[in-house]
Amino acid sequence: MEIRKIGVIGAGQMGSGIAHVCSLAGLDITLNDISPERAQAGLSLIDSNMQRQAGKGAISDEDRKAALKRIALASDFKALGDCDIVIEAATEDEQIKRKIYSDLCPSLKPDAMVATNTSSISITRLAASTDRPERFIGIHFMNPVPLMQLVELIRGIATEDETFEAAKQLIDKLGKTVAVSEDFPAFMVNRILLPMINEAIYTLYEGVGSVDAIDTAMRLGANHPMGPLQLADFIGLDTCLSIMQVLHDGLADSKYRPCPLLVKYVEAGWLGRKTQRGFYDYRGEHPVPTR
Repeated sequence: MEIRKIGVIGAGQMGSGIAHVCSLAGLDITLNDISPERAQAGLSLIDSNMQRQAGKGAISDEDRKAALKRIALASDFKALGDCDIVIEAATEDEQIKRKIYSDLCPSLKPDAMVATNTSSISITRLAASTDRPERFIGIHFMNPVPLMQLVELIRGIATEDETFEAAKQLIDKLGKTVAVSEDFPAFMVNRILLPMINEAIYTLYEGVGSVDAIDTAMRLGANHPMGPLQLADFIGLDTCLSIMQVLHDGLADSKYRPCPLLVKYVEAGWLGRKTQRGFYDYRGEHPVPTR
């Protein structure tokens, strides 16, 4: 099947990023969130990011204006009824995602595909909560979506070949690179990345080094573009914790146990950049380490 119109559920950082790249690729988008205010905030974020691209010469201002006209906002799943595929980009919580699918599927046309942007949860298990597991697939975009080249493509046990090929063609149309992963907890990127971040948090927890020392060591010693604690703040500490819990529960190996300090920060509501506090305090002119 050819994908011409895309629904995106969730107008946060990931959902708005997905809508951003799809609209620039000439596809019509319906961007959905639970309130009109949140959907509008997502559209404003897209506009701001596109203006930044235009300012750098990556796109023309005409491209920006045309892409924005392709994005419609919706706070009702009925508005997604004519979409060829709906990509769910809600918070990394399995119960929330399952509730979305049960509410969404009755509004979709029979041949519509459903995809999830989950970074860790079983595609097979999520697909089983829909009325179309054969037309369900994992399409895991990286953050920030407009800048990151990779997309992990994950099929569940029931995903049909036609669904896989249609999703792959969509990613190709967006100019992204596909990496196919088997349906294991956290797939490939986060299976490798999050335990490294968790180990960096253990290194801080055990007093081996300070926040600044650990991030400096990995930037200059391993040539990472940003330190693991800075990256954790960027991802969101709640998301980091959710992925580590999925790994720990799904693989039953103690090496994936979330660091108690990560748990403490999440319990405190210190979730990183989005709450202005995490391993760094972002409320001033420059980020300041919190430990």
